[in-house]
Amino acid sequence: MHDIKKHIKDRRSVRNFDGRPLDENTKAQLMSYAEGIENPFGLPVTFKYLEAKRDGLVCPVVSGTELYVGGKIKNVPHANEAFGYTFEEFILYAQSLGLGTVWLGGTMNRDAYEKVMGLAEDEMMPCATPIGYTAQKMSVREIMMRKAIKADERQPFETLFFDGDFTTPLTKEKAGVLAEPLEMVRLAPSAVNKQPWRVVVAESAAHFYLKRRKGSTNESHEGKLDMQKVDMGIALCHFALTAKGNGLQLTFAQENPGIEMEFEGEYIGTYRFE
Repeated sequence: MHDIKKHIKDRRSVRNFDGRPLDENTKAQLMSYAEGIENPFGLPVTFKYLEAKRDGLVCPVVSGTELYVGGKIKNVPHANEAFGYTFEEFILYAQSLGLGTVWLGGTMNRDAYEKVMGLAEDEMMPCATPIGYTAQKMSVREIMMRKAIKADERQPFETLFFDGDFTTPLTKEKAGVLAEPLEMVRLAPSAVNKQPWRVVVAESAAHFYLKRRKGSTNESHEGKLDMQKVDMGIALCHFALTAKGNGLQLTFAQENPGIEMEFEGEYIGTYRFE
């Protein structure tokens, strides 16, 4: 997948498609790529094509395509982050082929999607996406949804990324070789555009943290769907694909550096680079 930065910048959530079906070669190409995606947690994600009419799927915010792709994963520690990473890489690959997608979590009849995915008791399906060719114009509903969540806005670089600890904002100049990978994290999609990622750069390492949004800080998220951790997987994906595309050597580890947090949240993982 060439020019990952272009695909990240060009992609947007698509809910209105032009009705053209995907040919079998394109469908096979997509699934072949999906099956080869690896995430830093080493947890496999299973992909499957779904068809709205055939499978009884309902998603009121999507029009112009009957084809969806669902993903499922074993419900084990870090499954949410692993799914987010893997599914986002698939979505970026679809973008590279000129296809439209949108992360679907809540705006669908989830029971029907999960039934068609054939979930076992120890599996979960965090999200799915419609897939097809983007319509020339966005629907009124699509425009209103984007406006409601301020889909084209992102927080400033210095409010998301930090130098050594959470008291010192990181500038793009100080970030050096990490400026582009972090900028691609900043541009990443997230549930209702909450951008929960925070990164501290220290001693050739980028430490990723989840900043919980208000109202969810006291919940236990172990063993269940956690969209904010799915978002963290998306952030890790953008960082890793961009850094590797720029020639950096990365290693991933979960070794909490013990940096004091200025918010309610948790440590997710670390990319060391050289």
